[in-house]
Amino acid sequence: MNLQHKRTTTKRTLNKYGYWQYAVLIVTLVIMLLSALPSWFGESSALQINQGTDNRLEVAQKKKLEPLRLQHELTQQGIALKEIKQDDTTTWVILDNPDQMPVAKNLLLEMFGQQGQGNGVQVALASVANAPQWLTNLGFKPISLGLDLRGGVQFLLDVDMQSVYQGQTDQLKKDISHFLFEQKMRRAKFSGISPEGLTVTLTSADQASQLHDFISKEYNGWKIHTDGRHLSVTRLESESVDLRNITVQQNLQIMRSRIEELGITEASVQRQGEHRIRIELPGVQDPAQAKNVIGATASLAFYEVLNNTALNGKNIPDENGTLVKVASSPVLTGEHIIDARANFGEMGMPEVNITLDAQGGKMMADFSGGHIGKPMATAYSEYSRNERGEVVQTNKVISVATIQSALGSKFRITGAGSIQDAQSLALLLRAGSLTAPVTIVEERTIGPTLGAENITNGFSALALGLGMTLLFMAVWYRRLGWIANVALLGNMVMLFGLLALIPGAVLTLPGIAGLVLTVGMAVDTNVLIFERIRDKLQEGNSLAMAINSGFSSATSTILDANFTTMITAIVLYYIGNGPIQGFALTLGLGLVTSMFTGIFASRAIINWLWGQDNRRNVRI
Repeated sequence: MNLQHKRTTTKRTLNKYGYWQYAVLIVTLVIMLLSALPSWFGESSALQINQGTDNRLEVAQKKKLEPLRLQHELTQQGIALKEIKQDDTTTWVILDNPDQMPVAKNLLLEMFGQQGQGNGVQVALASVANAPQWLTNLGFKPISLGLDLRGGVQFLLDVDMQSVYQGQTDQLKKDISHFLFEQKMRRAKFSGISPEGLTVTLTSADQASQLHDFISKEYNGWKIHTDGRHLSVTRLESESVDLRNITVQQNLQIMRSRIEELGITEASVQRQGEHRIRIELPGVQDPAQAKNVIGATASLAFYEVLNNTALNGKNIPDENGTLVKVASSPVLTGEHIIDARANFGEMGMPEVNITLDAQGGKMMADFSGGHIGKPMATAYSEYSRNERGEVVQTNKVISVATIQSALGSKFRITGAGSIQDAQSLALLLRAGSLTAPVTIVEERTIGPTLGAENITNGFSALALGLGMTLLFMAVWYRRLGWIANVALLGNMVMLFGLLALIPGAVLTLPGIAGLVLTVGMAVDTNVLIFERIRDKLQEGNSLAMAINSGFSSATSTILDANFTTMITAIVLYYIGNGPIQGFALTLGLGLVTSMFTGIFASRAIINWLWGQDNRRNVRI
């Protein structure tokens, strides 16, 4: 009996995608197209009026937010409007001319009878998408434009770390003095006090050893050197770096809070270098108010007032230049203030109503409860630079009041000046006082006209480069070139969709240069694949085999080339700033989209057209 074994051969199907792969491709392209569409319609300059949800507005004030009322008031002043949109809590006044934004904002603030917050209304500079409502309802929005494309103001701030280092050294000196007093070490002398450290000379080497043990136990960030009776304390470099990082980060947070208080949307606040902060305010054309608030370092401190015969304490001048004797250390500083509102008092004088946090309220209650009938001074301090570029702190007593009863977490102060001064002080106190003085070292203003010109020129260059590339691919690669062109257009759609979809992504003028570069890199992917397909066809392979081999052999080369370029884009993004980051962002996203469309999308089309074509000596 013969057993016949039958060999079953399985023929592998070439160039065939599964239904789920086509579904992924189609869904991805549709989502990216919807995300890119709002950018096609663009944006309009607008003023955003937020009524809040606390119902603090009077009925008469709410009537002022009626669209017809707003339109009448603004057109009377020559403000050209496109339309007014409104929902339950927010009204958008869309202007026809972006140059009229500052004038329109001031007019609206006057309509509501205020120049700051205080009555529940906030007026902010904003932009509104021109896209159809159904697109915005889906959560899609236009690409955020950078300062060089939208226009606005840019500030570069320098954080003065020397005052922070000096303050830490002064605190160390106080702690050492307190330790020496407790240990009854007399005749100790301090010298060489600087931001880097200090030197203490004691009466004996044993005292120096005791002080060495105390400092090394309590202060890990300082290096101690003892030479007999002399003890030198210097700050470690690691401690300086940590302190600098913490200080700059705190100032960043405070700057963001101040800009929110100013009512400026879509602002960018970023660290630049070791101790600088870059602030970009798109859409802002009048930098005066922003400059005053951003560069200010005002803060309040509350002091116990001493008798002029007191040995301790310090003198601070008041408004008239008269010296007021106060305690060396304040009872409370501005860091405990969580809210401040300007208002008119019972006598019609401007005042600032202050609210403290729980710790600050307890400190104020403890002090005021034990000093009823005694005076307390409110001191205002700010930093500035003198003619020699040195940072100088100016202190001024704005009020001296007698404590009538125990104070809690809420109280009011007077003497801040005019109502505008009181409002500015309240704004700064709400946003927080800076942990280190800052100086505006650079200020740049870009008008909206120049921004629009940059957009026109940039996208004209992109259109020209894209058009020439499409023409070359169609002529040189014929039918394959048309597929490459479809993939290239899909790549542009995906890239714009990603830029609009990723939170924090901003398109800048160098970013448009990255888009132009992406056009060439995306086509390069298809060029490598098509040349491999041609080589395989010349070797006598069928069209189906040539397509399969061409994609398989070119993919590894494409991935290697794009991976190395992606490393460069990532380094540029994290080390660079501003325009450099804009270029790196579009470059990196372009690499991702070009690989997706060049390898995945173009092959899907080629598979559908010629994937099963087994003819030889075919020219496509």
